[in-house]
Amino acid sequence: MSILFNPVFVSVTVLCTLCLCRLHVLISLVLAALIGAAVGGIPLSQAMEILCGGFGTNAGTALSYIFLGAFASGVASTGLADWMSRIFAKNLGGCRGWICLALAGTASLSQNLIPVHIAFIPIMIPPLLTLFDRMKLDRRSAACSLAFGLKAPYICIPFGFGFIFIKIVADNMTASGMPVSVMDVTKCNWLLGLAMFVGLLFAILVTYRKPREYPNSVSRCTGSPECTGSSFFPECTESVGEGGSQETSGRNRVRDYLVTFAALAAVVAVQVFTRSLALSALCGLLLMIFGGVIRWKELDGQLAEGVKLMGMIAIIMLVAGGYAEVMKATGSVDQLVRSAAELMGGNRWIAAFCITFIGLLVTMGIGSSFSTVPVLAMLYVPLCSEMGFSVPATILLMSAAAALGDAGSPASDTTLGPTSGLNADGAHDHIRDTCVPTFLHFNIPLMIVSIVGAQFI
Repeated sequence: MSILFNPVFVSVTVLCTLCLCRLHVLISLVLAALIGAAVGGIPLSQAMEILCGGFGTNAGTALSYIFLGAFASGVASTGLADWMSRIFAKNLGGCRGWICLALAGTASLSQNLIPVHIAFIPIMIPPLLTLFDRMKLDRRSAACSLAFGLKAPYICIPFGFGFIFIKIVADNMTASGMPVSVMDVTKCNWLLGLAMFVGLLFAILVTYRKPREYPNSVSRCTGSPECTGSSFFPECTESVGEGGSQETSGRNRVRDYLVTFAALAAVVAVQVFTRSLALSALCGLLLMIFGGVIRWKELDGQLAEGVKLMGMIAIIMLVAGGYAEVMKATGSVDQLVRSAAELMGGNRWIAAFCITFIGLLVTMGIGSSFSTVPVLAMLYVPLCSEMGFSVPATILLMSAAAALGDAGSPASDTTLGPTSGLNADGAHDHIRDTCVPTFLHFNIPLMIVSIVGAQFI
């Protein structure tokens, strides 16, 4: 019974329950943190101080999201995103499945080859929503496609964000007494990537294959005189004429496009060399400002639009950092592992299940695979050695334990990113249309492959 009353277990259960009851993620996070702290014996006033003090953990990420939002708004104002979406629609607009796979591929590039993380989503996805509605695409399949691309590549490909994650796994396992290299982790983790790909295909071809209409979507052009549209929904701007939308008329669009492409290249280059998403987004934004794409008098409006697009994600990430600090302060992760060890009884199947399930709980709360690895490695590596798991099996379990829960967590950028684009017209629910689908189609395959694979490698 000690597991059922563990602060982490209670807190994550409360968080998921409140979110499923449609309470806002931000309020759910705070309440779940306070309840977990109370169960862990921490006074509420002290818990709130720890919560606020932990905001700095994700401060850089939050700042980068604000800059990325403003950058995305600037790109949208040029009409470039509309033009790219029309090309996308022309070449892939005949098949919902191919569109979803193209989204997954684009998201994969954002993690490895062009490491801009979720920056492309608020730029690329909103202009495509009209196409999605016309094709009656179930946006839950699009959410799964984007989440796959944001997650699967960095688990198994040692480049870009993938190199960072795999190196964190290797370094923490080595520090915990089991020397492994980046290539050792890569050789094992392809199984996890394959499991997620199977989950993606199941989502596209089976679960969300049927057409779905979004009657309340504001991206659906009514054809009425009042439908003036916006740069995010190109079909609603046709009445403006071939010269462009109202926002871009009278401007040198060729120059704007060239400067925007240069800004996009700068974001990629700075991200590759500095590993700082905030700095790369700032450089791209500044280049668009001084290149004349974002006019000085429009700067306040563009920043406000950036806050509108990504501000809530930034705030949620701040609170998620505080939530993680509260859970650490309770010391309940150690207790959870010890309680699970008592249930294992030397059975490797039960041990593999407990290890992955605890990783699922911890990551669901923290919302970051990268942050979960150091928390679990020092506990799991000795435990796996004691249970007789091989080094490859320990790598597989350790990586799966860290990756589980990232897809499906209300406070993870793997889910917040897709929602920021798919909900640009207010027709996509974060919990029911992003978190639940990604949880079911990715976490279940990851658990099955890691538990079974650990018995035979």
